Amino acid sequence: MEPWNASKHNSQKFIPHLINSLELVIASISGLPWRSKSKSIYSIAIVPQLSLSVLYSKWSPLLERVGKISGQCFSLEIPQTIPVFEKQLLSGVPDFAFVNPYHEVMAKRRQGYIPLLIDGSAKLTGILVVKNDSPIQSIQELQGKEVAFPAPNAFAASLLIRAELAKKGIQIRPKYLKTHASGYRSVVIGDIVASGGVNNTLMREESSLRERLRVLYETSGYAPHPFVSNPRVPLSVRKSVTAAFISISQEPNGELLLEAVQIPKPIPSDYKRDFAPLEKLNLDKFVVLDES
Repeated sequence: MEPWNASKHNSQKFIPHLINSLELVIASISGLPWRSKSKSIYSIAIVPQLSLSVLYSKWSPLLERVGKISGQCFSLEIPQTIPVFEKQLLSGVPDFAFVNPYHEVMAKRRQGYIPLLIDGSAKLTGILVVKNDSPIQSIQELQGKEVAFPAPNAFAASLLIRAELAKKGIQIRPKYLKTHASGYRSVVIGDIVASGGVNNTLMREESSLRERLRVLYETSGYAPHPFVSNPRVPLSVRKSVTAAFISISQEPNGELLLEAVQIPKPIPSDYKRDFAPLEKLNLDKFVVLDES
């Protein structure tokens, strides 16, 4: 993928720089002056399922459009790792965030985060993949083996799979590789026998990689990743951002922008309907948080 080239972009709209924690921060100003005192700038954090450069290339054009429609200003902040993202989310740092479903459960408890949108076209499922020519044909054959996951608290790609394996009496040795992409590639090159992921991220990989993988196991489906808001964000702003996402889905080429960030058919989310059921899965004992 072509690396970020600041000379190709209007610096009033996107101002990239690195901060101490190696987060990539991009500010989408929606045509407004960078230091405008008449507008708040709302931070948007993205769970880093993929590399920072890939996530930036997918989210920045969409958020520029959301900003123009809603009249809001945003800073796009992509932490280096999922644990860093979780620490910031559970501390209430970002104004908006794109999170995994169980992140929303935890963030609701800790900070009252409100789900605004989810994709209404498909459920999220966790998957275990092995190499296409692997002799492993059942999850029982993973007993005692090292299995990769993106992070301890990735919902469908880690928490849900680890919980379901434990219920079936299958003890594995988890290895955390930071991203879904790293897990898939480690299986292909033979560094690991199996890796957890989700249907959405596997579908977004190149066909040449997908063809070298086989889905060994798939979980039940759940509400997908939500776009959420800190309750401190004014209701009027939350409504304008939600309306902007839905409006984009009705524009020519709008679905392409939304598809790139896993929300091809945005619909309003409701916590009780979409995420309260996850509280009954008893996943807390599998959660690993860095509270330092």
